[in-house]
Amino acid sequence: MMAQCGKQILKSQDDNRPVEMVRTDPSKDTFQLPRNATCSWVQHGGIINTNLLRSRIEPWLSALLQSEHVSLLVGSGLTHAVHGIGTGKELHGMQCTEFGVFDDVISSEVKRVAQKAERSKGNFEDQIRVANELLRGLEIMPPKNQNGFPDPNEVQQLRKSIEEALALFAKSILEGEQNLALACTEKRERAFKYLIRFLMSFANRSGTRERLNLFTTNYDRYIEAGADVAGLRLIDRFVGTLMPIFRASRLDIDMHYNPPGIRGEPRYLEGVAHFTKLHGSIDWVDIDGAIRRIGLPFGAKSVKPYLNAPGLTDITPRRLMIYPNASKDRETASYPYVELFRDFAAAICRPNSTLVCYGYSFGDEHINRVIEDMLTIPSTHLVIISYDDHHDRIIPLYDKLSGHAQVTLMIGDHLADLQSLVDYYLPKPSIDIATIRMTELLKARLGPGKDTNDTRKSDLASEGKSEL
Repeated sequence: MMAQCGKQILKSQDDNRPVEMVRTDPSKDTFQLPRNATCSWVQHGGIINTNLLRSRIEPWLSALLQSEHVSLLVGSGLTHAVHGIGTGKELHGMQCTEFGVFDDVISSEVKRVAQKAERSKGNFEDQIRVANELLRGLEIMPPKNQNGFPDPNEVQQLRKSIEEALALFAKSILEGEQNLALACTEKRERAFKYLIRFLMSFANRSGTRERLNLFTTNYDRYIEAGADVAGLRLIDRFVGTLMPIFRASRLDIDMHYNPPGIRGEPRYLEGVAHFTKLHGSIDWVDIDGAIRRIGLPFGAKSVKPYLNAPGLTDITPRRLMIYPNASKDRETASYPYVELFRDFAAAICRPNSTLVCYGYSFGDEHINRVIEDMLTIPSTHLVIISYDDHHDRIIPLYDKLSGHAQVTLMIGDHLADLQSLVDYYLPKPSIDIATIRMTELLKARLGPGKDTNDTRKSDLASEGKSEL
């Protein structure tokens, strides 16, 4: 089963299996069940609209996001959605490349790696990873004679091709940021409005609960830009001001304040989240074995001008700390990513934990394994929100899991559309506390069996009036 062309897949609350819905009109957000399909909350032949869907989804998500531990894993789907709202255009993805040498060898290994990971074909990251491994092997082998192997010229060409591919990759990431930064003001502000509302739906947690743990596989800085606009403080492993350095020792640093006139334990400062970029970032650089974050503006045309500083002049694209860039030895290849994935596992593999995945295609086996381990804990829950499943990974993963009751699915071009999601289905935490207090106050004043309409009618009756 796969969400395609108007089809939506929803599994929430007490659904025994995913419910597939078909759009009734391409121009409307109304749906119905396919022929001969049944569902406990939809009458036979009934129309499913946003009001009915919201009554199923919004309270359910609100309850899940009140878990003791909440984590949000964001994939490239969020970047594509925000870019689409702001520019009206599609964002180009990572395109496969050619190296000019050893292409047959690299292609064969990429195909094998992709099949092992249950992917239909390899991608740019697979190519760079395999090319780096091949280059390292060729560098280990001693130089041969003119007819021998490896040919020093071919090794040099491969090294140069990898650097050029990574430079183009970094440029494409910055172009995506630049497109949004240079979009017309109205569209750009609209895009950031939805990005901010999306992030704050998860980050606005009560001061008595643990912070949101925000993870992303993206190399761009859309999330950081949205957090800056929203005033959301992101705490990560970097320490410093001018050129923050990545610290392997995770310190549980947080932000607190002392309420005026109150003595005792400090309270959490609102609008704070723990942030981890699992695959690195376009502004992370390997400098003498230390990972530092450089001051690269959002939407810059190139990284190179911002490396024009003492100690940075010899930095090449291979030194950018993005996941396709495997380092020269296993120890540094594991750093800093091993620390980042340890944070991910520690955050989600806990009792009473909820993980929400948005725009993540489940193409990374190292992430999927951690998620599967999380679901072995009965009190955990996984929410998957995806625009489609064209890679055919989400439903097979769901079928593979034993605890179907621990999984919520929202797949489709309506259910996972960023604007529909924010407008209809995500909770509005900023008003949740006020709504709860209002409900409790009304119950205390009116009694559990009455509502405001009943009171209005009784007041009119006592005055000898009637409602028109």
